[in-house]
Amino acid sequence: MPDLDEEDVFELVKAKAFRRLSSKQTRNTNLYLDLRVRQAGETLGPKIQKITVDEPSILVFADDDPLANFAHNCRYLLFNPETGGLRTEIPARFPPYLTKAPESLVPFHQPVRFVPNPNLYHVWPTIRCPALIPDGNRYAILYSGMSDTRHLNDLEFCYRMLMDQYGFDSKNIYVLNYDGTLNTKDGAPGNWPGDNTAYRIKVTGEGDRAAFQAAFNDLATKIGKDDLLFIHTNNHGDNSGGQSYMCQYPSWDSYWANDFCTDMGVLPKFKSLIVMMEQCNSGGFNSPVVAKSPATNTSIASAAISTESSYSSSDGNWDVFAYEWIAAQFGHNPDGSALASNPDTNGDGAIEADEAYDYAQSNDSVDTPCYDESSAAGGDVTLAQQYALWWSWCSIWWPILQRYYETWPPNPPDPEFYQKLQEVLPEIQEAVVPILNRSAADARAQAGPKIEAALAKVFKEKR
Repeated sequence: MPDLDEEDVFELVKAKAFRRLSSKQTRNTNLYLDLRVRQAGETLGPKIQKITVDEPSILVFADDDPLANFAHNCRYLLFNPETGGLRTEIPARFPPYLTKAPESLVPFHQPVRFVPNPNLYHVWPTIRCPALIPDGNRYAILYSGMSDTRHLNDLEFCYRMLMDQYGFDSKNIYVLNYDGTLNTKDGAPGNWPGDNTAYRIKVTGEGDRAAFQAAFNDLATKIGKDDLLFIHTNNHGDNSGGQSYMCQYPSWDSYWANDFCTDMGVLPKFKSLIVMMEQCNSGGFNSPVVAKSPATNTSIASAAISTESSYSSSDGNWDVFAYEWIAAQFGHNPDGSALASNPDTNGDGAIEADEAYDYAQSNDSVDTPCYDESSAAGGDVTLAQQYALWWSWCSIWWPILQRYYETWPPNPPDPEFYQKLQEVLPEIQEAVVPILNRSAADARAQAGPKIEAALAKVFKEKR
């Protein structure tokens, strides 16, 4: 065989790697060539995989499910750097790097790509009635370990939902992302793709177990019996040995479901826990969280069952399940456009945890969502307050507020609109809710006997 120069070897390697694809894989698998020869003893991907190079090799990374979050099925193909012959093919679950993909890793067959959709038509929604601020305090933990930009985008959407729609205090929101900043594996972000404005989220810690433990320990000194905790976890995860885990910064280390529940155990008894998880195999957290929750009422919605991956949107900006769940809670999509349907299926004016899950599941065609709750009441937990005469509250608010909403430039409103609304909401709620409660009591006092008399005519007491 004549001597081959480096360029010839690389071309031969690409051809051989491509020929190993099935007909289906030629349409669904992305191939990447590493232009740097990997040396003996080098580790490929996270240490948890225990994959090392035995001798100098050219690497081809075959991503068999490019739209899925990791972990998912992929392969490392190692070739002889002198002859281009295949040495071995190694099944893997993670990419062959830790943080950002090296510049030497270049795509040469990429049938699956993120495709933006700039020409979609949107209808702007009417504004929801403002959420009533509940008794007790509300806290949130938003987590993403080995973040891609889309995971940070989900966290930002969630943060805005908590702040703008539900009036959470920013001091009560723990944001644990990547290296403790807005950075991701893709680098520092530009503007948020929802409305092309700057990110508003305030990162408070790194995306690792230690930061989660610190948040739980701090919460243990604050959270009380009438309080609510919302937890959202994002980024990547997997299942090994019958147990799911989520990935941690900086090396994809495992944060196991059982460890998560142990860490949560420092919390005292409190009223309500709402959990929404996006990472792959997140459904493996459902049963342990419900079993170990310190809350009286608990619900957990996960993007994927314990043996399946979760998926990105086709434009690469979001994770599908998280996008739909948060949108249901917010009342609109990230760009402000209207929802596909009304998630408030029982018509009580509040979005319960199970309603947000049902909406996300019905609009998610790529994931395998799953849901669990502590009891029948667990699914009725809401990020807002519920009142008997909700629609009395709404009928007073809505005609007035809608006028301001429609005339506030631009439409849909910018964050300043929601900020101003949250500033005035406590004052209005304090004035209006006692009146509604008295009205409800008067209505019960006046209508009760009439209802009793009408029912007595039809239903006779059993003797």
